[in-house]
Amino acid sequence: MNPIRLALVEDDPEVRELLHGYLCQQPEFDCVLLADSAESFLRQLPDLFRPPQVVLLDVHLPGLSGIEALPTIKQRLPEADVLMQTVFDDADRIYQALCAGASGYVLKNTPLPELKAAVLEVHRGGAPMSRAVARKVLAHFKPSPSVQPDLLSARERDVVQAIIDGLGDKQVAARLDLSPETVRTYVKRIYKKLQVSSRTELMSRHARGHL
Repeated sequence: MNPIRLALVEDDPEVRELLHGYLCQQPEFDCVLLADSAESFLRQLPDLFRPPQVVLLDVHLPGLSGIEALPTIKQRLPEADVLMQTVFDDADRIYQALCAGASGYVLKNTPLPELKAAVLEVHRGGAPMSRAVARKVLAHFKPSPSVQPDLLSARERDVVQAIIDGLGDKQVAARLDLSPETVRTYVKRIYKKLQVSSRTELMSRHARGHL
């Protein structure tokens, strides 16, 4: 398996060096771009031989914030996953990031091994989100508990609920006593039925009460 091409966008030099020193030494990653602002990241993109597959993007950046830059990044890199990282756990800011196309949202106090796991998960199609962040979003928007019961089977509704609770494939499998492969099959089927393309979109629709 080829290393995941990773870009880091972080304005704090100490944090940036910490992330670079840890993540870029991992055999699973190939750090192709390091930037201290969204503007610098966008300027460097055309010079890359191969674009990043995952972007670890700080929310609070000088100039364009991570959330403000997110639509442009997604336009330039439609296949890339953007994992937001911040000290903020404000539900409105999190929701803005998810609606703008973020694939996941982690807090800066996340231990480095867990951050590595989040990058790997988002690249596999997951939507990593710390439990604290997930609770903030769900409590703030008070989503409807119903998930189109006539459209989904009971087992599919169980999988949807597990995703909404912020669980990854392996955690969903453990909760429902299924194999991860079976969970992925259910997820694909749910996407097709609900006409969504990602876990982030599913959670956003649920947060707005549209399921």
